[in-house]
Amino acid sequence: MNLARTLLAIALALTPTVANAAPTVERVVMVMRHGVRAPIDGEVPAGTRTAAPWPAWPVAAEQITPHGARALQARGRADHAWLAALGVVPATGCPAAGSVRVWTNVSQRTIDSGTAYLAGFAPTCAITVGHRAVGEVDPLFEALRAHTTDFRAADAIASIEKFTGGMDRLVTKHAGELRLLDRVLACAQPTCSPGAPSALRATADGRGIDLDGPIRRTSGIAQVLLLEAAEGMPHPGWGRATPAVLERIGRLHAALFDIFTRSPYMAAHQAGPLGRRVIASLTAQDGPALDLLVGHDTNVTALAAALGVDLVSPGYARNDTAPAGVLVMERLRDARGARFIRLSYRTQTPAELGRLGRHVTTTPMTVPGCARLCPVERFATLLRARLAPAVDSGT
Repeated sequence: MNLARTLLAIALALTPTVANAAPTVERVVMVMRHGVRAPIDGEVPAGTRTAAPWPAWPVAAEQITPHGARALQARGRADHAWLAALGVVPATGCPAAGSVRVWTNVSQRTIDSGTAYLAGFAPTCAITVGHRAVGEVDPLFEALRAHTTDFRAADAIASIEKFTGGMDRLVTKHAGELRLLDRVLACAQPTCSPGAPSALRATADGRGIDLDGPIRRTSGIAQVLLLEAAEGMPHPGWGRATPAVLERIGRLHAALFDIFTRSPYMAAHQAGPLGRRVIASLTAQDGPALDLLVGHDTNVTALAAALGVDLVSPGYARNDTAPAGVLVMERLRDARGARFIRLSYRTQTPAELGRLGRHVTTTPMTVPGCARLCPVERFATLLRARLAPAVDSGT
C-alpha cells in the first residue's frame, strides 16, 4: 500500500499542472528595418578614394534589390513557420481577415520590403501593405521631421556629448576601425576618406542636428560594404571585407546611432510616436495577432535605446542593425490570465542573407527594471517613461 501511494505521489509530481503550463502567445508586434538595398546617394562620400572601382548595383540608389526581395521572401517563409509553431497564425491556409497587419514608411524601400515579406509569409492571401501617401511624412518613422515632440537641439547636443564623451573622444575610440577601413579601401593614401574635422551642431531651423567628421564620413562606407555581403556579391570590399572585418568596421556605423538615436534624449524623441504605437498595440483588448511595422535602422535603434537594450546579433557590431532585422515583442498569457511581454531581436547574418538562407537567430532581451517575462503594464510604464511627450495628440 505504501508503495502504491509513493508511485501515485511521483506520478502527480511529474504531471504538469495547469498553473505550470507554458504561457500562450496571444499577439506579436514587430518593428523591422527594411531589407537589402542599393547604396544611398552620398552614403560613400564624394572624394572617397579606393584602389579599385566600386561594384555596380542592379537598381537605383536606395531601392530594394531583386536579391534583397528574395531574401525578404525567404525570411517571410521562415517567420511564418516560427509564428505558426507559436500558434499566432495558422500553419496552412490564410490568416483570418484582419489578424495580420503590415504598416510601412512611405519610402519605396520600406513599401517594397513589406510587399516582399508578405510574398513569402502569405503568398496567396489578400493582406495589404498599408502606408501613408508617398510624399507625406509619417511621424511613426520620422518623428523629428514630423515635429511630434518639443525637440530642442541644444538639449540634444548636450545629451549626446554626455552619452559619447564628445566627438573627439568618439573618434579616438574608433581609431582602430578607421585604420582598418582604410586598409579595406586600399587607396594608398594616409586617409581614404578625407574631410572636415568633427563637429556636432544644430540644423539651421533648430529642429535637428548635423554631424561632420570621420564618423559621419565612414559610417556609410562601412554600411555599403556590409550591404555588398548581404547582396551576395562574391568579393565584398574587393575581397578584403571578410565577415570578421565587416563586423569590426560595423562599429563605425553603430557609432552614428550613438549620436542620432541612442542617447537618452535622442531615443526619447526619435522613438516617441513609434513607442506609443507599440504600447497601444500591445495593450489593446482587440487587435491583430501580428502587427508588423517596417521602417529604418534609426527606428530599430531608437526603440531599442528607449527600451534600454543593446542590439546584439551574430555577424554585426553591437548596436549596428541587420537588414530586415526585427525587434519582436510577444504578448503572452499564462494559465492564471496574467499577461507578459517577451522581447527579442531576430536577424540573419550578412552571409545568410547573401545566400538566401532561412536560418534566423533569435536573441533574447530583458528590459532593465523588469524580468525576462515582463508584465504588460510594467513594460508599458517603463517604455512610456522613456519617451518624450507628444506635442500633437494625433501622434
